[in-house]
Amino acid sequence: MESDPHPHDGLLAIDTHVDIPWPEGPSPFEDGPRCVDLPKMRQGGIAAVCFMAYIPQGRRDTAGHLAAAGRTRAMLNTIAAMAPADGTGGVLTRNADDIEAAFAAGRPGIIPAIENGYGIGRDLSLLDEFAGMGVRYITLTHNGHNEIGDAAIPLRNLGDEDTCFGGLSDFGESVVDRMNQLGVMVDISHTAKSTMMQAVRRSRAPVLASHSCIRALCEHKRNLDDEQLELLAATGGIVQITMVSNFLRAKARANDVTVADIADHVDYAVRRMGIDHVGIGTDFDGGGGVKGFMHLGQAPNLTAELVRRGYGRDELKKFWGGNVLRLLRQAEAVAAHGPAAVGS
Repeated sequence: MESDPHPHDGLLAIDTHVDIPWPEGPSPFEDGPRCVDLPKMRQGGIAAVCFMAYIPQGRRDTAGHLAAAGRTRAMLNTIAAMAPADGTGGVLTRNADDIEAAFAAGRPGIIPAIENGYGIGRDLSLLDEFAGMGVRYITLTHNGHNEIGDAAIPLRNLGDEDTCFGGLSDFGESVVDRMNQLGVMVDISHTAKSTMMQAVRRSRAPVLASHSCIRALCEHKRNLDDEQLELLAATGGIVQITMVSNFLRAKARANDVTVADIADHVDYAVRRMGIDHVGIGTDFDGGGGVKGFMHLGQAPNLTAELVRRGYGRDELKKFWGGNVLRLLRQAEAVAAHGPAAVGS
């Protein structure tokens, strides 16, 4: 007698934030110590993953910017290598249609992204280069201010004051504009609230928070408050709930945090924003992981918890991938329509 299918089965599920080991690490083609590799994607029923070229913040000078750009290129090449031409791995997915086609073919979708706009320094042409390498979103800052704008967490060892620009810099406004023209989504996780609010209002396409949690449930500078959530929802954006334990519960030990805590943040965001504006970005291999969801192969455990709380199939489809695909298509549509005056 066949058992009933798991509610996660058949979902086009997308994880919007996963780090890669650097400079070297275990093979992504084998089920190894990484939280996310191609076998775990298949095991967990995950259709596509945004793999990060993570660029730690350094000095904002010529040497620092050159080094950051070089690391970005190298990491994007490593991500692309997860989709070899011989078809033995994943598929490099450059748009929403590619993701759906890879899912239909039963192949893992590889979505390149950049964590920290420090990787472009002050050179807008690098946006074009990286978009040409398949980058689908860029997190404007990481910890530490950069030339684009202020971060939620300043780095005192780099000389950061609490604020540098009071939000987006003039260059940062140009970055958002060019990302819109290229169809590259704007990610506001890690940015200061001022930067986030200005970026959301500046962008002609909805923006995402690729891996953030809810400040009303856990007081942390990296989490989003109600005003930020409401602005995201009002402009069509999304928050992708992450699973870094101290973003989910204040002063909690990692083994005390569970999928129920993730679902609490999902519930709050859904009540505040609506199901069309909520998803998941694990931050696996970058600090993410809670009891019951320590690697991507365990993704069905979160789905089961959401079903237990009353979420139906249509809601699960939106949460696990539909909302991200909608955002991608809106970014693509803005790019297809070409430049426009801000506020038009």
